[in-house]
Amino acid sequence: MPNNKRKNQGNKNKEVTKKPSNEKDTPIQDYEDDDIEEMQEADLKKLIRTLRSSQKQILELQKSLMDKIENLSHENEILRRNQNEMKQLVQKETGIVTEVKNSIDQMKNTIESLTNRMGEAEERISDLEDREQERIQSDQRKEEEIRNLKHIVGNLQDTIKKPNIRVLGVPEGMEREKGLEGLFSEILAENFPGLGKDRDILVQEAHRTPNKHDQKRSSPRHVVIKLSTVKHKEKILKCATEKCQITLRGSPIRLTADFSSETLQARREWRDIAQVLREKNCQPRILYPAKLSFVNEGEIKTFHSKQKLKEFVATRPALQKMLKDVLHTETQKHGHQYERR
Repeated sequence: MPNNKRKNQGNKNKEVTKKPSNEKDTPIQDYEDDDIEEMQEADLKKLIRTLRSSQKQILELQKSLMDKIENLSHENEILRRNQNEMKQLVQKETGIVTEVKNSIDQMKNTIESLTNRMGEAEERISDLEDREQERIQSDQRKEEEIRNLKHIVGNLQDTIKKPNIRVLGVPEGMEREKGLEGLFSEILAENFPGLGKDRDILVQEAHRTPNKHDQKRSSPRHVVIKLSTVKHKEKILKCATEKCQITLRGSPIRLTADFSSETLQARREWRDIAQVLREKNCQPRILYPAKLSFVNEGEIKTFHSKQKLKEFVATRPALQKMLKDVLHTETQKHGHQYERR
């Protein structure tokens, strides 16, 4: 009986030892059949527990490996997705780069076109500037020609008017009885008895000036007397200067030379300077047609224009100090006139 029991136990042990080998090939210690037969029941139980523990570890290891494989698969999927996204991003960036390159090429073409247009515009502007410069020069030449023509016309008028005397202050209508020639003879007789008897003084023409500016002006129009010679005109004006007060039938009048409007304006521009020179006893005179003459350091100086006077004054400190204010005022007046133009 004991032998049969051992045999049965040995058969059970054989079945136990064969069962784990069907589930997994695990590196477990191999036992020979003779060794198993010699094992006690306790050893068999211990062996069974060891086998079960090993099987549990194998299952856990297998599960761990499966988890790792699953994680690796998931990570691989993530990497694949990231790779696809990266490819899409690269393609998108490549498209953007291509668009940027195309935009840069378009900008280059646009800049080149604008540069060409700017070059054409600069050429046109240069042409316009040249034309404008030519126009300015042409206008300056025309202005110079106009000034020269005005000067020539003024000289002609002054030449024509040189034997004329202008009478100011004769009331309108007084000439109805004797005429203007008779009134002039009356003026000579009343103020210059000696000249009134001079038969060489002949009046060639007499008329009143036209009222060009103000038709409603209260002052009478001037009377222009044209004499036969300049010599007689100068003689009469000299006497009038010496007498100072000239009258017609007791009313004050004035006798002056007859000048063109340009010459009258030029003579008026000397008045303030002549007044200062007169106060300093420089004996100023406004000569025909519009020249300033005065005495400086014992010499008589004559000037046709203010520019010449300024150049001379700059070399004479005393005279410069004397005329400083009046010349400065004249310069300001001309500046304001230029600005108004």
